[in-house]
Amino acid sequence: MEQKEENHKNNDKTDGIEAEKQALNSYVKYTGVAFQMMAIIGLSAFIGYKTDQYYEHKTQWVTAIACVLGVFLSIYQTIRQLKP
Repeated sequence: MEQKEENHKNNDKTDGIEAEKQALNSYVKYTGVAFQMMAIIGLSAFIGYKTDQYYEHKTQWVTAIACVLGVFLSIYQTIRQLKP
């Protein structure tokens, strides 16, 4: 009977450790997605900005379009990655 109680306690500890690992994996996964979104949007904005500088546009329309495209691309990439 004591062995059953000891096994039950060990199972509870193991379940707790597994739950913590799963929570940590989820945290890392979603943090990575956020950084990836920032990188995509930032890179598109930078490319748009440099294009506007190169062509000496008074209105930075290429930067605006590149930012919007970057947002759509990052949302698409996020949905594709998080799909089960």
